[in-house]
Amino acid sequence: MPPPPGRPQQPRGYRPEPPPMSGGPELMTHHSYEEPDGYDDVQPDADGKPVLTPEQRKKRRWKIIRRVGYGFVGVFFVLPAIAFVITYFLVDVPSPTEVAQNQSQAVTYLYADGSPMGKDVPRGGNRVLLTPEQIPDVMKHAAIATEDDSFETNSGFDVGGLLRAVFNQATGGTGGGSTISQQYIKKATDNDAPTLTRKWTELAKSFKMNQTYEKKDIITAYLNIIYFGRGAYGVGAASQAFFHKDAKDLSFSEAALLAGLIQQPGRSENPKVAQDRWNTALDRMVKNNYISAADRAAAQFPTPIPLEDSKQQAGAPPAFVVQQVKDELAAHDIPEDRYYSGGFQVQTTIDPKAQQAAEQAATDAMKGQVDDNLLNALVAVDPKTGGVLAYYGGKPIVQVNGQDQAGRDWADTPQNPGSSMKPFDLTAFLKMGKGLDAKFDGSNNRTFDGRVVRNAGPGSSCSQQCTVAEAMERSANTVFYDMVLNQTHQEPVKDAAREAGVKTKNDDGGQSIISTKDNNISLGGGETQITPLDMASAYATFAANGEQRARHFVLKVTNGQNEVAYEAATDGKSAFDSDSDKSRQIAGNVTEALKPVIGFSKLKCPAGHECAGKTGTQQHTKVAGEPSWAANANSQTWMVGYTPSVSVAAWVGGDGNKPLHGKNNSPIYGSTIAGPMWQKFLSLYLTGKPGERFDKVDRIGGEVPPPSSDVATTTDATPTNENPDGGDQGGDGNGDDNGHGHNQSSSQSSTPKHTKTPTSKETPTKTDEPEN
Repeated sequence: MPPPPGRPQQPRGYRPEPPPMSGGPELMTHHSYEEPDGYDDVQPDADGKPVLTPEQRKKRRWKIIRRVGYGFVGVFFVLPAIAFVITYFLVDVPSPTEVAQNQSQAVTYLYADGSPMGKDVPRGGNRVLLTPEQIPDVMKHAAIATEDDSFETNSGFDVGGLLRAVFNQATGGTGGGSTISQQYIKKATDNDAPTLTRKWTELAKSFKMNQTYEKKDIITAYLNIIYFGRGAYGVGAASQAFFHKDAKDLSFSEAALLAGLIQQPGRSENPKVAQDRWNTALDRMVKNNYISAADRAAAQFPTPIPLEDSKQQAGAPPAFVVQQVKDELAAHDIPEDRYYSGGFQVQTTIDPKAQQAAEQAATDAMKGQVDDNLLNALVAVDPKTGGVLAYYGGKPIVQVNGQDQAGRDWADTPQNPGSSMKPFDLTAFLKMGKGLDAKFDGSNNRTFDGRVVRNAGPGSSCSQQCTVAEAMERSANTVFYDMVLNQTHQEPVKDAAREAGVKTKNDDGGQSIISTKDNNISLGGGETQITPLDMASAYATFAANGEQRARHFVLKVTNGQNEVAYEAATDGKSAFDSDSDKSRQIAGNVTEALKPVIGFSKLKCPAGHECAGKTGTQQHTKVAGEPSWAANANSQTWMVGYTPSVSVAAWVGGDGNKPLHGKNNSPIYGSTIAGPMWQKFLSLYLTGKPGERFDKVDRIGGEVPPPSSDVATTTDATPTNENPDGGDQGGDGNGDDNGHGHNQSSSQSSTPKHTKTPTSKETPTKTDEPEN
């Protein structure tokens, strides 16, 4: 049927919309809004929004709360729990034993005879690791009560404690929420960064540790690494530092004081703080039923031993010995990061009698001296092993502007050796096949290349037919300057010193410097500077009949498991020639030349002991503003000598080019302070030991032709002294050792004269008398 006129035709199945009705929008809203849970009968308001009844509003409100609650649980519980589980499996918690091994531990030092020398405590302080059985229950209980009273039951962290910590921080209060397990992790990993990441990881590790280890192991590990004050890490060290007893012997009252100090170790010497912390610990021990109220009432405050006694009891090896040991071990695969982690025990080469003798001799040498610039050092080496028997480098702590500062090790500081260098001149000469009977012009004021070389005084000069043996006894500068300049030359002298045992910076990784750029080397001046340690070691090679042994401070090192970690080799090697007999003969000839020096220098060998040695002096270079007496002052003095069983280098000098004086402002020489110091050491050390004599050897070479009559071209002259500014420092003779002979081309002159030549700050000594 066609549609009526005026109406469009609709497709089949079309159903027209009903006509609008009054209230239609409300009905449409009503029909399109479907609300579950009893909201179907909600009536719309004039704007078409549903009008809820009180019951409906209550249901809707709880629905929102539920959804927020689900979100809160998801964000603050479910996700963190998932993250915590993931972290739990990712973190690595080292066992208490592994952590203990990685913690810094004191290194125990022994003398050569096995007696205790002391402990080298790391910067973190002294640590002694104990087993659970070595820590008494009273100490464990005191720590638990004071630091974490829920330790026995918590799983590594305490939720209540965490909430208290958050509240305290939010309100400006104090007090953390860390458990003993968390504190252990913090100390064991040495990580105290105030970050959420660190805290989160710490919680996971702490929880995992409690799932992995027993409580007794955790509290033991904690008490082994926590700091108590007085430089003591761990209860083993603390019990000694505070009460001079082993941890196993602590009373509950002493344990309470130590546990209380964990919170404020830096104030352990404050009596009020210590008393308050002790009371707090005891009160908490009563609360946790670790002690009875009656015990608490009867407890007496355990007064710690005086701090000074604590320091003395703890003991420490000589600081400069420790540094030498560290350097030696670092060269043998025990660097400092291992040094403090292995529980090492170091048996040194230091002889307790020798060390005591060195310290006494060095101290006595300075008694009555009024020059504050005077310094001294003494080193003794065993020629048969190369082991250092005694080592005194000066005071380890010095006062600077009223403040304590670390002292300098003068035993390992290079200085001009002066005439104590001459035995190396002689060694180079002997290696050429020439001997002690060779003759030189030993007269005073000889000129070389336009430069005058002087002897120390009338007693230091000899004739124009002076043998090398006599020249060594008198310490005639002109002979040795000539010997090196015109016969051996400088490089072989340097070689001889290194072969004997001097360790140079550029060649051997040592401290000493041997310069061959001019002839100052012949008299131990200029840029040539050698340490007392090197001098004692090098002269030991002469005492050992030409067998050079590496100097060392360590006999043996054992680790925490009593396994040998390092042991020094004492094998010798032929020093001056590949033929050991030849090397022996050279060393024996040097000894033969040095034996008369002792008496000539007015020194004595210990009764029954044969000895040999050489003095040395370096002149001060006067600078503007110094008093007139400084022109005749010396800056470095030596006595180096040996018996068959010990080589000793004694040095008395200043820090650089300083004018030094003895009593009554008199100049000092190798024989005036250093010599007696050397002599006293030998007397103290060798008392009671069997007498000894040097082996006899054949003399090397025969007589050599006398020098040319033109002494200006064949002999030495005492080099002129000159200050760094180039001003002439003219001078009379040098004290036995001396100045610098400067080797530079210039017009020769047969007339003795002073010439201006470049020199280092150290210049030849000027004296009016021979070195004695």
